[in-house]
Amino acid sequence: MEVIHKIGRRKTAVARVYVSKGKGNISVNKRELNTYFPTPTLQYKVKQPLALTENENAFDVKVNVYGGGITGQAEAVRLALSRAMVELDEENRGILKPEGLLTRDPRMVERKKFGQKKARKKFQFSKR
Repeated sequence: MEVIHKIGRRKTAVARVYVSKGKGNISVNKRELNTYFPTPTLQYKVKQPLALTENENAFDVKVNVYGGGITGQAEAVRLALSRAMVELDEENRGILKPEGLLTRDPRMVERKKFGQKKARKKFQFSKR
């Protein structure tokens, strides 16, 4: 098996994932997973596709991720890993799709409008 390359996006975060045969090492931006994503929730999100397909110790994963915040980045990595697991074995689609891991979340930040304070918040209005 050669290296599988997949891309995942969430909000403004973009993750490029390179999956190859190995012992289960995950490095994000040349740092260990536990140092880049310090909270257990984010670590769980990243490992979710590997855990559901029972490939936690079968592959080494290298991730380049940029943009957005850490939650968006973790979810972008999750989408990219899910896509890689499906390319590896088409049967994984039946496991990951019901969990919603193959769906690109389309929600983005709404743009700020002119004449307003934020996207929906208005400047204070005074009648008198």
